[in-house]
Amino acid sequence: MVIKCTLSVSLKNIAAFIGKLSELPPLPWYITRRGPFIRDGAGNDDKIITIYEFNRSRLPEAWEIISNQLDTFHDIPGFTFSAHRSIVFEEKKAVRPENRKLARITKKEI
Repeated sequence: MVIKCTLSVSLKNIAAFIGKLSELPPLPWYITRRGPFIRDGAGNDDKIITIYEFNRSRLPEAWEIISNQLDTFHDIPGFTFSAHRSIVFEEKKAVRPENRKLARITKKEI
């Protein structure tokens, strides 16, 4: 499971954001954080994107931890965020039982 958080903070308040970010406690072993990645807002607010990955069965506890971390930034003037959840599917190869043969289809049958 993946939660993508997009945060917005003005350039004049980015130092306060970085200070609070450095004080966050480490995430538990079952949550992997990718980022933060900063996208320049071209004079407007910068967009900060962070991606959290974890096993779907851990959604309730992972969301609580992520929410608590995001709540740390609520007092920074102009701070906003959005969070989007998505499921990541792993690609798996099809396995053919050893005693089954694949049927051949000829051009005549098509």
